Amino acid sequence: LMCSTSMAQEFECQIQISHQQLQGTNYEKIFQSMRKDLYEFINNTKWTNNVFSKNERIECNISITVEKEVASDEYSGKIQVTSSRPVYGTSYMSPLFNYLDDKFQFKYVEMEPIEFNPNVFTSNLSAVIAYYCYIMLGLDYDSFGSQAGTQYYQMAEKIVQNAQSAQEPGWKQYESTKNRYWLTENLLNDQYSGFRDFMYTYHRQGLDRLADKPSDARASVEESLESLRSMHRRRPGSFLMSIVSTVKSDEIINVFSDGFSDEKARVANLMKEIDA
Repeated sequence: LMCSTSMAQEFECQIQISHQQLQGTNYEKIFQSMRKDLYEFINNTKWTNNVFSKNERIECNISITVEKEVASDEYSGKIQVTSSRPVYGTSYMSPLFNYLDDKFQFKYVEMEPIEFNPNVFTSNLSAVIAYYCYIMLGLDYDSFGSQAGTQYYQMAEKIVQNAQSAQEPGWKQYESTKNRYWLTENLLNDQYSGFRDFMYTYHRQGLDRLADKPSDARASVEESLESLRSMHRRRPGSFLMSIVSTVKSDEIINVFSDGFSDEKARVANLMKEIDA
């Protein structure tokens, strides 16, 4: 079932583009136009077959820093992607993803539409943006249902496969141990299933019950951290573990600020082991 764009789509995404490092007057107009095109591309595309109501849309933020013009209409820089989800019974938004990708090279020509085809690599700009949209969807679905994000990680993986012949960096296995290739590889690899167990137990059984049953909720959060610890013991220093520490460490401290002292001590020791 494909819905028309008049329906609320999946994302409520804000876009920032910074281009201070480029010298010249015409850049302001180019990047204003790019910001508008990206905003429409992300917020008006139907990314899933599900119907999202307005208050279910995934709040996210994409910040692009353009560092240099590599060729005519071609730029390089970095892209930071963050997303969050609401916590049941509160006005609090829990961060799910906060990632800085510093290998972002793209072509952008004013007035040319941003086109994406899941079956073929059309441009690096649309591929990178669509890739992160599917990652954010996967994480969001995983936080509401056990292993519910698989199909979205598979879509992201398909984009990686289609991009293997791309000139631009960030897609290939051998380029780095932490890039777009490895993010989907780890998310779909059973060796790292502890991360996905964590995402569900932590959010659905933990945070979503914090308002009603705080001690049960904290017990679930602690249980979710145990699944991270067993993953860490099998595969120390993993990419996914670094993503958790970036996005969740402050929140975990806040969750246990009202906890019992023995609870705090256990969680502190657990966290020291998985994120020294």
